[in-house]
Amino acid sequence: MESLITLVNKLQRACTALGDHGEDSALPTLWDSLPSIAVVGGQSSGKSSVLESVVGKDFLPRGSGIVTRRPLVLQLHRLDEGREYAEFMHLPRKRFTDFAAVRKEIQDETDRETGRTKGISPVPIHLSVYSPHVVNLTLIDLPGLTKVAVEGQAESVVQDIENMVRAYIEKPNCVILAVSPANQDLATSDAIKISREVDPKGERTIGVLTKIDLMDKGTDAVDILEGKAYKLQFPWIGVVNRSQADINKNVDMVAARRKEREYFANSPDYKHLAHRMGSEHLAKVLSKHLEQVIKSRIPGIQSLISKTLNELETELNRLGKPIASDAGGKLYTIMEICRIFDGIYKEHLDGIRAGGEKIYNVFDNNFPAALKRLQFDKHLSMENVRKLITEADGYQPHLIAPEQGYRRLIESCLVNIRGPAEAAVDAVHGILKELVHKAISETAELKQFPTLRVEVSSAAFDSLERMREESKKATLKLVDMECSYLTVDFFRKLPQDVEKGGNPTHSIFDRYNDSYLRRIGTTVLAYVNMVCATLRNSIPKSIVYGQVREAKRSLLDHFFTELGAREMKQLSKLLDEDPAVMERRANLAKRLELYRSAQSEIDAVAWAK
Repeated sequence: MESLITLVNKLQRACTALGDHGEDSALPTLWDSLPSIAVVGGQSSGKSSVLESVVGKDFLPRGSGIVTRRPLVLQLHRLDEGREYAEFMHLPRKRFTDFAAVRKEIQDETDRETGRTKGISPVPIHLSVYSPHVVNLTLIDLPGLTKVAVEGQAESVVQDIENMVRAYIEKPNCVILAVSPANQDLATSDAIKISREVDPKGERTIGVLTKIDLMDKGTDAVDILEGKAYKLQFPWIGVVNRSQADINKNVDMVAARRKEREYFANSPDYKHLAHRMGSEHLAKVLSKHLEQVIKSRIPGIQSLISKTLNELETELNRLGKPIASDAGGKLYTIMEICRIFDGIYKEHLDGIRAGGEKIYNVFDNNFPAALKRLQFDKHLSMENVRKLITEADGYQPHLIAPEQGYRRLIESCLVNIRGPAEAAVDAVHGILKELVHKAISETAELKQFPTLRVEVSSAAFDSLERMREESKKATLKLVDMECSYLTVDFFRKLPQDVEKGGNPTHSIFDRYNDSYLRRIGTTVLAYVNMVCATLRNSIPKSIVYGQVREAKRSLLDHFFTELGAREMKQLSKLLDEDPAVMERRANLAKRLELYRSAQSEIDAVAWAK
């Protein structure tokens, strides 16, 4: 089971190196899911002495006021043999064999993070101690709870420390090591008070009672140690730390531990509890308990890692690949993104994606409806026919047929078709622009590069504008062609018999009677309707050929031509990714590496078991 604690040690160090140490983060955090033991206590509760007893070395800063100002992740590694040494994660290649130097480095590293203002920081310091005299164990030493800020500290420091401690111990994976002095009323213990708030049933709190040897004569801590005064799920453990005199005399830990064992073994009050008292027993209990907690949490951690890996990979795919550094790579990236956009645009036009059907609606509904609204029958009213026929004769009345009158009537009708034809061109142009907007928004790669997105949009709109102008010219030519040359066969096929509704010649005496003019109007209307039927089919073909087909074929051709002439600096500007996105991608990639490594490490341990 020792490999489980080693595993969690590795993961905690990896998390801290990545900046994941349980603080609020927009990124997934592995730290919070890892089992840990947090040491909690008020100032002067003996917390530091307990930790030094467990380690067997003097290595923690001492002094008045708030000495511990950053969490200290203390990882103990048992060696079968060899010399004791310590390593800091922020100094990975430096071994400390002098533990006085360890104390100084803790102070210096705290100041590097917080300055010399005596402020606090949630960023932990990682210290690993390798020794034949320790058990495999990880403890997190938290700043001591206090009620008063000392000189040089902000008034908020009292609440800040409590918030930091609470943030660690309220997590369900955290075992609380609550350190309380025996020479104070347990009801006023800072450690018990805060642990009771986050763990009211005492299911993950281990109580440690210090300064038992300093209790007033005639009093003892038996009720507490037996769990009668304040019951926890785990038995209370009493410890006797070195006195200040011992510390001043540099009494070593071996002698201090022997003295502690003798105190409990020889004390009439605690003799019956001696087998489960002392710092050595505390270390073994904590190591064994941490192993059990880790073992029970492994399946949950594996599940969390698998789920988070999927989330990280999905988001990294959404953010896109990192940008190439060379000009060729940048040009390729831009061209590839444009190709993706172009493909999505074509899918809209081809019906694979929604939107292209609106073009058919223009041809099948809007354009025919616009032609009907021209109301040629009203334009060919008796008065208008008479007026145009008479004007066409000029001073010389027509002798056989009013040909000029016919032409003017037909041209005056057909010229009105230009309006619906232009409107159809514009309507399709509007739809094509709308589909550009859709395709832009659906091209995830363009979201990565705002400048490129703007340039692609602008280039696409410019192309559509050119296509609209060309299409409008071609479409209006179809109308103008119908105006410039009339289909003679239509008139030749008209019946010549009056009774059959024909169009006979008339004498100059009855050429302007109502029946005659009515027949002219009917003939012209029939011809105009025939032309409308023709244009109703040919104009959509012209629009599709000049706009839709061209949009599919060469929407970004001008942009590609211009792009090839751009220099490195201009290409870089197109790929000016949002710095926040770049930073998030880098962080996600690091976190993904952490989770993959964690998955591999945990799976190896799980299979080994």
